[in-house]
Amino acid sequence: MADTKREIERKYESEDSGLPDLTGVAGVAAVLDKGVAHLDATYYDTADERLAASSVTLRRRTGGSDAGWHLKFPVAPGVRDEIHAPLSGTLPGDLAGLVRSRVRHGELLPVVRLRSDRDVRHLVDADGRLLAEVSVDAVRADRLTAGGGEAQWTEIEVELADGGDPAFLDKVDKRLRKAGIRPSASASKLARALAETAPHRQGASAPAGEPVTASDHVLAYVRVQRDAIVELDPAVRRDAEDSVHSMRVATRRLRSTFKSYGEILDRTVTDPVGDELKWLAGELGLDRDREVLTERLTAALDEVPATLVRGPVAERMHTWARTEHGGARGRLIGVLDSRRYLALLDTLDALIADPPLRKAAGKKPRKPLAKAVRKDFRKVAGLVERAVELEPGTDRDVAIHEARKKTKRARYAAEAARPALGKPAKDLVKSMKALQNLLGEHQDSVMARQALRELSAVAHAAGESAFTYGLLHEREEQRAVRVETELPGFWERTKGGAAGL
Repeated sequence: MADTKREIERKYESEDSGLPDLTGVAGVAAVLDKGVAHLDATYYDTADERLAASSVTLRRRTGGSDAGWHLKFPVAPGVRDEIHAPLSGTLPGDLAGLVRSRVRHGELLPVVRLRSDRDVRHLVDADGRLLAEVSVDAVRADRLTAGGGEAQWTEIEVELADGGDPAFLDKVDKRLRKAGIRPSASASKLARALAETAPHRQGASAPAGEPVTASDHVLAYVRVQRDAIVELDPAVRRDAEDSVHSMRVATRRLRSTFKSYGEILDRTVTDPVGDELKWLAGELGLDRDREVLTERLTAALDEVPATLVRGPVAERMHTWARTEHGGARGRLIGVLDSRRYLALLDTLDALIADPPLRKAAGKKPRKPLAKAVRKDFRKVAGLVERAVELEPGTDRDVAIHEARKKTKRARYAAEAARPALGKPAKDLVKSMKALQNLLGEHQDSVMARQALRELSAVAHAAGESAFTYGLLHEREEQRAVRVETELPGFWERTKGGAAGL
């Protein structure tokens, strides 16, 4: 089983003078010499270096105290999540899964071998507690692919101890800079090795230009959502907090964008892609809906006085949540490993590389983007006004849910148009988000009541009291009534939101 740790470190160019005296760093009581470790690491990537392009590193390393497989994902500059698996001859299956959204059907090949002589120092405080590990690494890099070369360099690495205060690294940094030691120009050893051992050194590719046409803006938004799905895939597999919800939102943003901007991207091409995105969002929703309901029901039960809780309500809720979660998790991992999902990612790549442009795509962005946003807003208006006119009940519940879905679409259309339309689009995003939240509260109440009816039936069949479930059901009903009461006034304040576009 792989273990995960948060790695916070800084790298520096090393001069022949080596390390300065670090006992002068505030908080450091002693610098302990831990000897020299000999590390031998082979880095794996696809032939076109997809992992490196995402700043993801995968290696098999021997030597030192943490020999094994290491997979690192960027979190922020100088911060990575490192996932470690025991040393083995082949890549462990769980690590292979974590890179699948990037590798897909490609083959992982050994691309670089790094051999390092690591001279290690521990910075400790007065109680002997480790603050940071400082190493001077003499590195030799060998490119393992055809036509590659070799490189050698020495660098200093300062890694914060687990649970340490990142501000301590600033103190070490200040001391190193005072000694004339400068930060490394490379984010990692692998990045430097790839650059210095490449068979054909080429200049950096020109950065993408500013969006000019309507399609530039739409495709920029599409690209961000595609990247989000790929990058969130490992987090979903690891069950990271909010990852399922975030991936689901990215799929919805993509699907909505294809629908909203049908005069820019040909819907005969994008509609089938949208169908696949809808399928993926549905699979993600099985887990996400469970998360939302569990949080809502648990919070609602916490508000009920103990004298009104009849029977093992909390236990039954927890059992229901675990059962739902376990089944959904297993199903979701299967989805992420499926050919259908990987084919969807390939299709999105192909669409971005060769977009199905229509006539409006080449126009200046303001008019076609504003037209699309206004059209979506008018759909929201019609649905909200219809919902307000309906009597309370199932028909109104359905109408409010439909209005919520169209509100999301209008919000996402405005998000894509915001760089071109400026403040009016920004204001519309804000108002649509507020309306979405209000309508979402109503839909969450509908779903909670359905879950409570199911739980009540199970409890009754087990001979338990259903009183508390009925009480919670009534409270949820009152929450929905409050939303329905607030909606007409809220909409009156919101309905002019697209006027400035």
